[in-house]
Amino acid sequence: MATGGQNFYELYRRSSIGGALTDTLDDLITQNNIDPQLAMKVLANFDRAIAEVLQDKVRSRLTFKANLDTYRFCDEVWTFQLKDVTFKMDNGGQVVSTDRVKIVSCSAKPAGAAA
Repeated sequence: MATGGQNFYELYRRSSIGGALTDTLDDLITQNNIDPQLAMKVLANFDRAIAEVLQDKVRSRLTFKANLDTYRFCDEVWTFQLKDVTFKMDNGGQVVSTDRVKIVSCSAKPAGAAA
């Protein structure tokens, strides 16, 4: 996906695994086991690794049906808030429903990059 010094989005830090990593790094910093600079490097590596794995390894597809509550487009980021959402996996047909879902969509290309 990216090479060199490209920055990656920090969206997945708010996922359950990203939150667990952040909490663990905070504990290690509090106990003086690591420096904050090292924790920031670990988080930057996490951002890169999760983006690459999701791009290269995940091939699952799903469809969903929902009512659009709100949407925004700001700084090249789309945010959709959906109500009464039903997801259906294409491979197994499993159906999952929920009251609310928030989708954040960012460009795969860095801002200002040539198309």
